[in-house]
Amino acid sequence: MYGTRRGTLRFLLIASGCSMLGKSVAVRYAQTAAAAAVQPRIKKFQVYRWDPDTPGDKPRMQTYEIDLNLCGPMVLDALIKIKNEMDSTLTFRRSCREGICGSCAMNINGGNTLACLDKIDSNLSKPTKIYPLPHMYVVKDLVPDMSNFYAQYKSIEPYLKKRDDSKEGKEQYLQSVEDRQKLDGLYECILCACCSTSCPSYWWNADKYLGPAVLMQAYRWMIDSRDEFTEERLSKLQDPFSLYRCHTIMNCTRTCPKGLNPGKAIAEIKKMMATYKEKKAAAV
Repeated sequence: MYGTRRGTLRFLLIASGCSMLGKSVAVRYAQTAAAAAVQPRIKKFQVYRWDPDTPGDKPRMQTYEIDLNLCGPMVLDALIKIKNEMDSTLTFRRSCREGICGSCAMNINGGNTLACLDKIDSNLSKPTKIYPLPHMYVVKDLVPDMSNFYAQYKSIEPYLKKRDDSKEGKEQYLQSVEDRQKLDGLYECILCACCSTSCPSYWWNADKYLGPAVLMQAYRWMIDSRDEFTEERLSKLQDPFSLYRCHTIMNCTRTCPKGLNPGKAIAEIKKMMATYKEKKAAAV
């Protein structure tokens, strides 16, 4: 009797399992069929291409077609898909994919931005046009030469400077909450160069004018209450080009992918410079 009940129970469990398995297979089949029924959303991406290592190669635009149903939402997702699945020769910079490193800065549809933060335009009739950052030497494809930009950043000495270096390496440089708040909107800069390469003055005078990104970082150290070299920092910007090529057209602020305001920082440096010159003239 016990054996009969046990056998019946075993049969029911097996039957139930088969039923569940059948349902699972049916659901998967339905999902696959539904996915196949979705109409492809083909989007064209026109990408700047140039390879200096290929003799006779000239800059050109190359078109790639991507089904947006099979691609992530951001322009960087499209570029990664092109490189992984269509054309492994395509070259671009990228790293964090979170708008933190600034590596994937490029010109997309006429504006400088980060590819990882720029959402793909869902208008399928309008191709997305992708170029390297403007008015910079190109290393290859979408990779600009950032050497001059980094050299300018280095020139402003972007680090804390003290008269007395006896406490160097020790966490003894205290700062009030109010003084710390003055750095908000400045320290967040990721040095992507979107702002500097959107500035006409930087286009024409990149060898002399420091540009919005570098000047904003210079200001960040000038107003740091722990830094003791503000006047020396100002004195380095007194020539006609380093600071005063800015004409406040605010392209830099409009294009910043982090929502910062380099134009305001430059204006504040000019005000500090006026006070510094007055003080210097009075001392004479």
